[in-house]
Amino acid sequence: MARAKPPEAEPDRDAAANASFRRQVMFWLTTGVVFILFLLVFSSILLPFVAGMVLAYFLDPVADKLESFGMSRLAATITILIAFVVSFVLALMIIVPILATQLAGFAANLPAYLAQLQSLVTNLDPAWLERTIGVKSDSLREALSTLITQGAGFLTGLFQSLWTSGLALINIGGLLVVTPVVAFYMLLDWDRMVATVDNWIPREHLGTVRRLATEINLSTAGFLRGQGTLCIILGVLYAVALTAAGLNFGLLIGLVAGLISFVPYIGSLVGLVLSVGVAFVQFWPDWIMVAIVAGIFFAGQFIEGNILQPKLVGRSVNLHPVWLMFALFAFGSLFGFVGLLLAVPAAAAVAVLVRFALSRYLESPMYRGHDPVIVPVRRPD
Repeated sequence: MARAKPPEAEPDRDAAANASFRRQVMFWLTTGVVFILFLLVFSSILLPFVAGMVLAYFLDPVADKLESFGMSRLAATITILIAFVVSFVLALMIIVPILATQLAGFAANLPAYLAQLQSLVTNLDPAWLERTIGVKSDSLREALSTLITQGAGFLTGLFQSLWTSGLALINIGGLLVVTPVVAFYMLLDWDRMVATVDNWIPREHLGTVRRLATEINLSTAGFLRGQGTLCIILGVLYAVALTAAGLNFGLLIGLVAGLISFVPYIGSLVGLVLSVGVAFVQFWPDWIMVAIVAGIFFAGQFIEGNILQPKLVGRSVNLHPVWLMFALFAFGSLFGFVGLLLAVPAAAAVAVLVRFALSRYLESPMYRGHDPVIVPVRRPD
């Protein structure tokens, strides 16, 4: 006859499970706090290392593809990094001087452009302005002057911040040397590192952790690889189209609009406002050219949403635009440029973990309570 289980066995088991859960929560909270403190303390020197890791993560599928063609991992890594360094150096030699010239010219002409825009708006028919907008031309002129002054101050501060950041990047010793070296070793040992981390996972939770890691990887890879490629293509399309349309500083505006398109809706909006503003000053009263410049960005949005986004990014990102923008601004504010590089993986990880915790909560007795007895209801004839 089977021996009856003592009544205190169930409470002991529940207590042990609760204690194990508390230990896990404390462990991961402590790990998170230590990681954040590490970033805060060493953020000034982490850029080449984080950039190297991001570069290795970005190029790992290319290395896997070359391995499938019969190349060794070492040969594939050397080939990829040589090609990347050559492309980067050529870009620095050809594109960067042109962009620097256009940036200096744009900054020098910005006050004149703003003044001409103000003149164009305020020289419209005063009666039409008062009848349509409900304000007098004098009031509109004063409001525009204030807005332009504030906008010019903001742009001046932005350019100074970018220049300061650029100097900070230059002053980091060996950035252009350390990043390729870090990327080389990370790319060479990527699969081995993933296997090592996989061996550290507790066997009891191996399936759950692997599933969560796969979801985080899909979101991160979809954004960094897919969206990164999309931004480069958009930047080239905008730059070529605006330059072909004859817009002043079209190369600069197009590349900037494309490269900042990783922030949802911001890149196209900034590019549209800048290009249309320059087009008004340059082509007025030729409405056709202004419409062509605006049409370039509307066409770019159509190509992005209907062709590039489904092909390159797909639905694997699963990151809400508002959450992504918050993560970019928050991490950028806390950790600078290093934070921008870490924002997308962190946002993807938090989103996946929150969805996992929510699914567990919805399946738990805390949400469902005691399962009610379901009595079938017979429909009336």
